[in-house]
Amino acid sequence: MTRLTTLENHLKTVLGEGVDLTRALGELTLQVPAEQWVDICRTLRDHDDLRFETCIDLCAVDYSAWQAPTYTDRAGQFPQRFAVVIHLLSVTHNWRLRVRTFVPNDEFPLLPTLYEVWPSVNWFEREAFDLYGVVFEGHPDLRRILTDYGFIGHPFRKDFPISGYVEMRYDPEQKRVVYQPVTIEPREIVPRVVREDDYGIGR
Repeated sequence: MTRLTTLENHLKTVLGEGVDLTRALGELTLQVPAEQWVDICRTLRDHDDLRFETCIDLCAVDYSAWQAPTYTDRAGQFPQRFAVVIHLLSVTHNWRLRVRTFVPNDEFPLLPTLYEVWPSVNWFEREAFDLYGVVFEGHPDLRRILTDYGFIGHPFRKDFPISGYVEMRYDPEQKRVVYQPVTIEPREIVPRVVREDDYGIGR
């Protein structure tokens, strides 16, 4: 029996046979309902047969099809626009697990924080809030971490324009930083392809 099969069996025993598990490319992904997010994560950490002591990563995903044609056909498979994904490590048992939950309410995505379960998610949750706008309820210090304090919007959302909405510059007359509308003119760049009839032949 492989280590992955052992982990899969433990997850089904601890969480129940109806658990939503996917096995692909040598990895296991556990999908959990948002309302059980914290409880299941605490079980994954504390149960002796699982012992996922460490959360090594947390990120958000935008499954909308705004500017990504590759998601167009897949978008209907997902119940919500946003998901939060964590990657867990068990030092005790030397195995890993991916856990995903879909965040309710596309307009105001809200999910309980995992800070009390794994304090290491502190900055990860701040990053997901900053870039995707996912609000982690109960987080001790939920504020932007990569964009500046006056930034408007969430730049990793699919509907966020590549050039942004405003630009920032220092105004020497006012002696302070000011925001102004973006001055970059949008343009479409089409690659120029040059083909020669005899390219690569007899050279």
